[in-house]
Amino acid sequence: MATDLRLKETLPEITENLVATYTECRHINHLGHSPLPSREAVIALLADLMDILYPGFGRRQNLHMGNVEYHVGDLIDGLHDQLTQQFARALRHDYAADRPDVDFEALAQSKAIELLRRLPDVRVLLEQDVQAAYEGDPAAKSFHEIVFCYPGVEAVTIYRIAHEVLLLGVPLIPRMMTEYAHSKTGIDIHPGARIGPSFFIDHGTGVVIGETCDIGRRVKLYQGVTLGALSFPRDASGNIIRGMKRHPTLEDEVVVYANATILGGDTVIGHHAVIGSSVWLTHSVDPYTVVSLEKPSLRIKAPGTNDLGWSYQI
Repeated sequence: MATDLRLKETLPEITENLVATYTECRHINHLGHSPLPSREAVIALLADLMDILYPGFGRRQNLHMGNVEYHVGDLIDGLHDQLTQQFARALRHDYAADRPDVDFEALAQSKAIELLRRLPDVRVLLEQDVQAAYEGDPAAKSFHEIVFCYPGVEAVTIYRIAHEVLLLGVPLIPRMMTEYAHSKTGIDIHPGARIGPSFFIDHGTGVVIGETCDIGRRVKLYQGVTLGALSFPRDASGNIIRGMKRHPTLEDEVVVYANATILGGDTVIGHHAVIGSSVWLTHSVDPYTVVSLEKPSLRIKAPGTNDLGWSYQI
């Protein structure tokens, strides 16, 4: 079929109309400024960091103690350069107007080096997370299976990297990291959440952990759990008040089963408490408490009965 040249002549008008919106809808443009962090570069950084944190599981096989130092050193050298570049872009975007005299490359380099220094401590946490997954899931056959196959471990690993970047004061990039993990695993962990060691998310799909959550040691969550905000306080002008604690606290050894929802910054789940499936909870509970819904009534229709009737009830 031949192209209609008359229709193609309308393309300059379409372009002009689209560009006109770049003035009107200015909040979704980034024009005439320094470049933003690159999504592709941040994803590549995460791949390199995962190779360092879990050597031998990723892109490079046949590693051993005789060659792993060379491999890691090569990755660290590249990470230094790429982290510095991406951190500088993020810092300049957020702070250039208020701090025009700052050398953002030098500042970014210092933050990149500090992140790399913290990686041994991150690995110690991840070792405990993987151990918790093995101890918490009888279906797990080995630690290698957990590292290779468990989406919760991948999401928590990226969260722990992003959390360190957030603590270093780098904007944008921590959320870019955790939203990438969210898109891959279905697990949404805000990098601002504070999560203790030996943390395990079983199955994982649909888990949401809000920015101001505090989670203790050896906490276990199942799929569909939401640790969210009860409401958003607003000022006299109706604007959301930011920086307040909006999400719950889970103390040590808490277990939260599938599809439970726990809301509110004042909500504290005491240590060793168990929150049952599909529970909706907006208030604190004491340690060792078990919270569950009453057992639902099942109505089962037997073969051959009338469509309007039920044969028995459990």
